[in-house]
Amino acid sequence: MLTKKQKNLLLFINKKLRSSGVSPSYEEMKQSLNLKSKSGIHRLISALEERGFIKRLAHKARALEVIKLPETASANDIYNNFSPSVIKGGLDDEKPLSDEEVPVLGKIAAGTPVEAIQNEVSRIPLPNNLEKNGDYFGLKVQGDSMIEAGIHEGDTVIIKRTDTADNGKIVVALIDEHEAMLKRIRKKGKVVALESANKNYETKIFGPDRVKVQGVLVSLYRNF
Repeated sequence: MLTKKQKNLLLFINKKLRSSGVSPSYEEMKQSLNLKSKSGIHRLISALEERGFIKRLAHKARALEVIKLPETASANDIYNNFSPSVIKGGLDDEKPLSDEEVPVLGKIAAGTPVEAIQNEVSRIPLPNNLEKNGDYFGLKVQGDSMIEAGIHEGDTVIIKRTDTADNGKIVVALIDEHEAMLKRIRKKGKVVALESANKNYETKIFGPDRVKVQGVLVSLYRNF
């Protein structure tokens, strides 16, 4: 069982490692917890190491590795970039939907790649919380590799069309011009990492010329 400060520090270290690949400095950790001295950070790190949540890497200054996360951490705690705005379909009669519609262009893999985005197969209403002048499309999710980000197999994700995305965003990525995946994107130097939100799936690494962003996830539609 972790204290609140231990948990918050662990999640901060994990977020920093996922976004930049580099452990936060003691000063950054101190500021993140609003502590007055670094001695408190030393004690928290020692406690996390004793409990098996982190490991200090030998022969590297301020290098930490997150071994595990607390079971009570939510998807928002861990991934902190996307909390799905779920639009209920099926049996729900009160849907926050507009008169405009979004074309659904087939399936997208949240696991192993499938064939690239297809032609329109159906249409769904556009949620009212999205800008009406945006260029959106929908894709049916196949697989479970993004489940810890609240994205389930069978959901229809709503994507805003764009060819750029900030680090940490969930995107539709086109690989080698013929395979599409729904993944969290990380760019560092000359490599692009496409991350799953499921510990059972490995991060996929590509050269920058192999990956094209097709759009960024903004919402999803789920039938109940």
